Formats: sequence, C-alpha cells, structure tokens
Amino acid sequence: MKTFGGPVLFLDRSDINTDEILPARYLTEVTKEALKPFLLEDLKVEGFEPKSERTARARVIVTRANFGCGSSREHAPWALEVNDITLVIAENFARIFRQNMFNCGMMAVELPKESIDGLFFYGNGEEIICEVNVDEKRLTFTGRGQETVRIEFTLSKFDETLIHAGGWVEYADTHY
Repeated sequence: MKTFGGPVLFLDRSDINTDEILPARYLTEVTKEALKPFLLEDLKVEGFEPKSERTARARVIVTRANFGCGSSREHAPWALEVNDITLVIAENFARIFRQNMFNCGMMAVELPKESIDGLFFYGNGEEIICEVNVDEKRLTFTGRGQETVRIEFTLSKFDETLIHAGGWVEYADTHY
C-alpha cells in the first residue's frame, strides 16, 4: 500500500483537465519517471506556481469539481504518482480519471461542496498537513495554530481493496 497524506496543495478551480495535469506533448515519454517535471505545467490557477517549492512538497491536492476531465489516458495519474501525490480530494471526478487513480493504488476522495469550501477557508494560504486513515476512512487536517479538522469519507469495498493491494496490477497478480 502506498503512503497517503502530507502537505496539501489547494487548487481553487473546477474542471482541471488531464492536459493541465500533464500536457499531451509529453505523452511520448516511455517511463513514469520521465513525466515528473511536467506535472501541472500548463495549469492556470490564480496564485499557483507549478515549479514552486510548495508545489514540490505537496502530497495531497484539494480542488473543486470535475477534476481529471478530458482524455482518459493514465498518464495524468502517473504524473501525480511519480511526484508522490497519492491523494486528490474534490467534489467529484471524471469517471475514468477517478478509476485510474484507484487502479494505480492512489486515492480520489469525493467530499460534498460544503466540506471542500470549508477546507479552502481553513487552508487560506496556510501550510496545511493532511493525515489519512484508510481503514477508518478519516482525513485529519492540521495547520499552524489552527484547530484540527477531521472529515469522514467513503470508499467502495473494491476501491479500498485496490488501495491496500497497491493498485490493479498488484491485485490481479495475487488473485488471478
């Protein structure tokens, strides 16, 4: 199972598509590692710098609705994975992107709009850390001098199985 949690990167925009997560011009790369420097390179969000130290430290993304829309390729989740971002939290996800995250042993957690709004208010420019308890299905957010925020989430049994296995390939290796 992968490690989940760490510093949070807040991307305050809906409809972030797979070409913004990983520009299509890099789809010719033959290894996941080769995708690493290009994560979020073309993303336009006010105040966001793709090559900043804060972005490089991020292990969790909190964003708005319809994250991962666009093409259905796996390269976008791979670019997140190779940059050690194993959890994206959003109101909802494009269906295929969401499943590609779990197929790679990563998490795409959906929370209600009110919870996402609360996280953006809580984060408000601060360095926020997210801890994840997969078995208890709980997210814990902490920031300097701020009260801790705990949020419960849901997972299907199969998505949880994929997380514990490390992804679809690892699950299939042990079950088929």
